[in-house]
Formats: sequence, C-alpha cells, structure tokens
Amino acid sequence: MSASDTGLLVVDVQGKLITLVPQYRRIVWNIRRLLDGADALGVAKTATEQYPQGLGPTVPELSAKLGPIPGKTAFSCGECGDLFRDWDKRGIGKVLVAGIEAHVCVQQTVLDLLAHGFRVYLAVDAIGSRFDVDYRTALARMDSAGATLTTTESALFEWCEKSGTPQFKQISALVKESPPE
Repeated sequence: MSASDTGLLVVDVQGKLITLVPQYRRIVWNIRRLLDGADALGVAKTATEQYPQGLGPTVPELSAKLGPIPGKTAFSCGECGDLFRDWDKRGIGKVLVAGIEAHVCVQQTVLDLLAHGFRVYLAVDAIGSRFDVDYRTALARMDSAGATLTTTESALFEWCEKSGTPQFKQISALVKESPPE
C-alpha cells in the first residue's frame, strides 16, 4: 500500500451495534488512528452505514473525521458503487478495510472488492464481530480469498514509507498513543 494508491474504507461503525462487539473501544480507537493517518498522508477515505434509520449513525469520534456517509441496505458496500468507480478513476486500486461486522458487511464487501479487481487489505485490529468464532472464520475466509491481513500500525507505517518527514512525526505520534482500557 502507498498513500497515493490506497483508499481507507470504514464499514458500518454505528452506535447501536459497535457497543455489542468485544473490545469495541480499541476498534474505534484504531479506526480513528487510521483516519488521522489518512488525513496526514493524503489517503482517500470514506465510510458507509448499514440501515442508519435502525442502527443509527456512525459513532461521533469517527463521523467527525469523515464527509457525508452513504447509507445502504445491502450488506456489501458494493451498493455504494459510485464510491469504488470514483476510486478506480483516481488510480486507487488498493483498499484498506476496517469496521464491523467481520462476517457480514466487512466480508461481503471484501469479496465484492476482490471480484472487481481491487487489492484488499484488512486492518485486523480495527475489525470486529459480536462473536469470536464469526470474527476468526471471516478473517480466514477473506484471507483465503486473497485479502491481505495487516494491522493498524503496520498500515500507517506502510502508507508513510519513510522516516524524517513531517508526516512521519504525525504517524509516529499516532502509534505512540496509549490504547483505551
């Protein structure tokens, strides 16, 4: 991944569902760090919301860092196809995915992105499901389908590419943050 060829996709981190996911504070914290890193490095970013009328909006600490967030009723973010067509036109052929739930909306989105020729990366510490078996099985399935597993910190440094820049100082500060309890 590089800052110029990668987009960050945040899938359905909405208040009524995220609090049911174990370690949700850490997931939101990692996604927020990815969004801050994307801002520092000029990485394209967007998000989606699953049936916002029922599940509510994206959590405030993330929505404040995003533009308008399209709603969807299909589990895959492919329903928001204009987003991916725009990224393709901009030369963004890689997508780092974060969000919930791993075995539903994240997985179906990843499979669709792979089918459309995108190179897909999963920030495994910024993804979750209510149940561990669903999380583990979804990661294994997406990995076997061709997605690349990574972490928040690894993605931030990969986007940054080198030290000694003002952007590196920003990324370094993000990775030094203490995680939530």
